[in-house]
Amino acid sequence: MVPIKYTFVDVSRRSPGVLYEPVEETPKQRIAILVMHSDEDYLSHPTGPQLAMRGYTALCANVMNKEGVLFTQIEKMNCVKAAVQYLRRLPRVEKVILMGHSGGGTLMTAYQAIAENGPEVFQGSEKLVPYPHCHQLPPADGVMLLDSNWGNAAQQLLSLDPALEDETGGMRVRKDLNLFEPENGFRHGGSTYSQEFIDRFQKGQGERNNRLVDHALSRLEAINEGRGDYEDDEPLVIPGAAQSFFNNKLYAQDPRLMSHTQGAYTLLHPDGSRTTEVIHSIRGPENERSFTPSFWEGARFLSVKTYLTSYAVRTEPDYGYDEDHMWGVDWDSSYSCPPGNVKHISAPMLIMGMTAGWEFLASETIYKMAASQDKTIAFVEGATHKFTPARHMEQYNGQFGDTMKTLHDYVDEWLSAEGRF
Repeated sequence: MVPIKYTFVDVSRRSPGVLYEPVEETPKQRIAILVMHSDEDYLSHPTGPQLAMRGYTALCANVMNKEGVLFTQIEKMNCVKAAVQYLRRLPRVEKVILMGHSGGGTLMTAYQAIAENGPEVFQGSEKLVPYPHCHQLPPADGVMLLDSNWGNAAQQLLSLDPALEDETGGMRVRKDLNLFEPENGFRHGGSTYSQEFIDRFQKGQGERNNRLVDHALSRLEAINEGRGDYEDDEPLVIPGAAQSFFNNKLYAQDPRLMSHTQGAYTLLHPDGSRTTEVIHSIRGPENERSFTPSFWEGARFLSVKTYLTSYAVRTEPDYGYDEDHMWGVDWDSSYSCPPGNVKHISAPMLIMGMTAGWEFLASETIYKMAASQDKTIAFVEGATHKFTPARHMEQYNGQFGDTMKTLHDYVDEWLSAEGRF
């Protein structure tokens, strides 16, 4: 590890950043890593200082302006563009690598797909809303997806409560679709739902999702034709749909679901050893009460255009998931889902999952669909979604070691592999 310094910088007019660098020049400094999320403040994300301590240049930047107002899709892409250009201008930087964590995987994979292929890649008839024409985006030299989820749109799908009787509020809930009804299998400390209930719940979730998509598309048409409530956009409040893990439905309560990979992959152990095996999640059940009746904690506040461009995806009639995979999601209907985006990326790609995280199974889906010929996948034993050790899941103190170090040592190994960059 080397001493580092950090500098606050204006990446663009409304996009702040923090540049992390080694105090003394290092050979690895020629590789720069850009760390951004699609919505959240990532100026102090640990990957920045962790990689700077290993000799790299790292820029943690935001896509928000200084008042915290979220940008549109094109504005977000322009923020990434400005950050890539900023790094390219640094005197010692030769290569730029995009790092997407969690929902940042949506932003970074969409950007790289457009940068490599032009905006036409997302303008086909299969898209709910074609990506707008935009200026050329400079491509990065590689992409790292560290515990990316299935994308902002898919996470919105997974957050929908199908038990709502209508879209006017969160109080009227159908008993036969209520996750928190003991008769349906709910138990404090961990639920075990019947396959019949799981099938019924997922069918209802997919159907509600498509109803919301159709409604938003009809309102977009009205706006474009001058028949909307406003000339430029409209508010869209979705009850029982807040997108965060405590609002993810079904698999958060029943940890058998999305609990292991289909294939065998590299698992990084705390003692430095590595095995190749089917990867199992160690997460426990979460969320023991429904937030659907809550306006502030359970509802989602969006606009029609924001929903369609950032949080909407089509599902097929057979949509569902079990212990090791998801099916029936039209990944190509949205550019807000990494599994669809990575099919258009040829740059080298590193994909890593955290076994104590709630989104780790997305890594396998993304890896299988990635078009890159140089793609690597690995999992970190005992790491949470935020890369820290899951101390609450340890059977003895220190069982999972320093997962932050384990993760970034492997990233360092991948970045510095001879001939890659």
